[in-house]
Amino acid sequence: MNIIDRFETMLAAGQDSALLRFSLGNAYLKSGDYPRAITHLAQAIQLDKHYSAAWKYYASALDKNGQKGEAIAAYESGIATAEKNGDIQAAREMKVFLKRIRTGP
Repeated sequence: MNIIDRFETMLAAGQDSALLRFSLGNAYLKSGDYPRAITHLAQAIQLDKHYSAAWKYYASALDKNGQKGEAIAAYESGIATAEKNGDIQAAREMKVFLKRIRTGP
């Protein structure tokens, strides 16, 4: 059983949490399944709006899925969240990714 299957099994068993959704979304992101990554990362954010890492990966999945406008909005929200949380490194990283989207390749 691979990691996605394990996380899906945990979710099906009712162990829903922001961390599980983040982990599942990240696994789908790494596998290239951006729509599923988006779904689970969005749910992680719904469960914990202060989860800076979830915002970062959610925005990345949106960007990789070709949803540039949504990715920009997610990075902006993620930066604001990270700054409120004192997650300076996460905020810096998201600012770099946001600048790349805005200026293009």
